[in-house]
Amino acid sequence: MIEVDGLTKRFGPVTAVDGLSFTVRPGHVTGFLGPNGAGKTTTMRVILGLDAPTSGRATVGGRRYDGLIRPLREVGSLLDATALHGGRTAWTHLLSIAQSNGIASKRVSEVLRLTGLEGVARRRVKGFSLGMKQRLGIAAALLGDPPVLMFDEPVNGLDPEGIHWIRGFFKTLAAEGRTVLVSSHLMSEMAQTADHLVIIGHGRLLADLPTAELIENSARRDVLLRSPRAAELAGLIAARGGAVTPQDDGALVVTGLDAAAIGDLAAAHGIAVHALVPRQASLEDAYLDLTEESTDYHGGTVTR
Repeated sequence: MIEVDGLTKRFGPVTAVDGLSFTVRPGHVTGFLGPNGAGKTTTMRVILGLDAPTSGRATVGGRRYDGLIRPLREVGSLLDATALHGGRTAWTHLLSIAQSNGIASKRVSEVLRLTGLEGVARRRVKGFSLGMKQRLGIAAALLGDPPVLMFDEPVNGLDPEGIHWIRGFFKTLAAEGRTVLVSSHLMSEMAQTADHLVIIGHGRLLADLPTAELIENSARRDVLLRSPRAAELAGLIAARGGAVTPQDDGALVVTGLDAAAIGDLAAAHGIAVHALVPRQASLEDAYLDLTEESTDYHGGTVTR
C-alpha cells in the first residue's frame, strides 16, 4: 500500500500540502485528482523521496522510499515524461535504468514490447513525440515489475489508440493485484479508468471514496421529459413539489421528482409521454461541485 499520514510540505511561506492523509490499496486504479496547485505532484514527489516532508510521513509497503534497496523492484513511477537525455536511444535509456537496479537487459526488450516501442528502440529520444516519451516513461516504470505504480498525467500527448491502450493497461495491472495511483485532469478518462478516487484541494483531503459513490452522491440529477401536453404536465409536476425548467426545444427538465413518480403522474391524468430520461451527474460535474471552493484559477468569458 501507499500510505500518506499527516503529510505537510511547505516551500517557504507556501503550504503545498497541509496535513494530508490517505491510503492507496492494491487491486484498484486510484485516481488522484485536484485543481492546479492542489498539491498532487508535490505529494507524489514526497512519496518518491524527491522532496522531504515538513512533517508527517509517506511510505510504500510500510517503508520510506529512501529505505528501499532496489526501489524499481518496489515502486515504478512516471512524473515527467520529458525528463530524458535526448542523445540516448530508447534502448540505452532503459538499459541504464535497469542496470542501476540490477535488472537484466532482457526486461528492457519486454517493456519496449509492452508499451509498443519495439520498432523505435534504436532511435534517439530527442526525436520522440510527447506521446512516445509517455510510453517510454511507462516502460521505465515497469522495468522492475513492481507491485506499486505511480503516474502523473500519463495520457498527455497520447493519441486515441494510446489512450485506449493505457486505460486497459492500468486496469490489467490493478487486476494483477498491484497498487496503481494515477494523477490526471481528464475527468472523462478517470471515469472510465479509476475505481477509487482521492481528491485534494489546497493540499487538503476533500474526498476518498469509490468513483461510483462520488457520482451517485452528486446533487446534479434530473429527469428529461417530452410530452405533447408538456405545459399541462408541468403544472401537475409543480403541484407535486417538482421544479420544472422548460427547454428551447420543448422538452422539460425536472428536479425534485424521479422518473417513476413523473410517469405515474402522467398516466393518472391520461397524458402521453414521449421521453422520460433520468439523468445523473458525470464525474466531471461531481468533481467540479466538490472542488469549486478549492480552485484558484477560474477562466472568464469572451465579451464582444
